[in-house]
Amino acid sequence: MVALKHIIDELGLKVYCCRDTLDRPIIGGYSGDLLSDVMAHSHAGEIWITIQTHPNIIAVASLKELGAILLANGRAPLPETLEKAEMERISVLGSPLPAFELAARLSRLF
Repeated sequence: MVALKHIIDELGLKVYCCRDTLDRPIIGGYSGDLLSDVMAHSHAGEIWITIQTHPNIIAVASLKELGAILLANGRAPLPETLEKAEMERISVLGSPLPAFELAARLSRLF
């Protein structure tokens, strides 16, 4: 397990939402953009790497009890996504790096 704050520091991530949840332990990661795939294969406590920015990502993260959402390729969340994230206490992070590079760097932290 790795603290979310450590991941943010090591990967230089932008924090869009929920700074008070950064001590949350992260057990691993999952990368995918198809919501049904994430629902079927991700695990509670993982950080989810995606390019999706709409509010439905918060619903999936909440349902699966994911530790955080990491937006790749410089994507920024929609305002309504951040509103929902605040309500659900789901950390939303961002990076200019592509998902492949983020997954490679993230895997080295575990």
